[in-house]
Amino acid sequence: MATDHIRYDVLARDALRGVLKHVLADAAEHGLPGEHHFYITFLSKAEGVKISPRLLSQYPQEMTVILQHQFWDLVVTDDRFEVGLSFNGIPERLVIPFSAIKSFFDPSVQFGLQFEPVDAPAAEADTPVESLPVTAAPEKSAETEEEPVKQGEGAEVVRLDRFRKK
Repeated sequence: MATDHIRYDVLARDALRGVLKHVLADAAEHGLPGEHHFYITFLSKAEGVKISPRLLSQYPQEMTVILQHQFWDLVVTDDRFEVGLSFNGIPERLVIPFSAIKSFFDPSVQFGLQFEPVDAPAAEADTPVESLPVTAAPEKSAETEEEPVKQGEGAEVVRLDRFRKK
């Protein structure tokens, strides 16, 4: 097989992260349109991630946040986004670099993206997720016994794995 000197995998990954950045920037400026809301899963210990020690102890590997009804001060820069969320009634400020994000999903239109870590091999390039089913009442994860963390009215933090086809 010929060597890819252009690095299409990197170009595609960056383009997909650009979609995510654009969507979040629009939400920061105008709010969420219609029924749109976002599930964003990120690596908790990735470089540049800033979450409280309390959340890090609960989610030492990865964490999923939901941007829907109760979030505030969403700020989007070239390399990250920052957002205020409440976890069990405790307000938190999260800083999440785009490079730490593993997946993005908008269940209102069944659109999702999955990302491999930035240093992943070329063969594992980022790919769009065509359709991820959403259930009305997620059950406990088969992998862990952790309960979802409530985020106020109607929103909760859950593992996105619950929504993936197996």
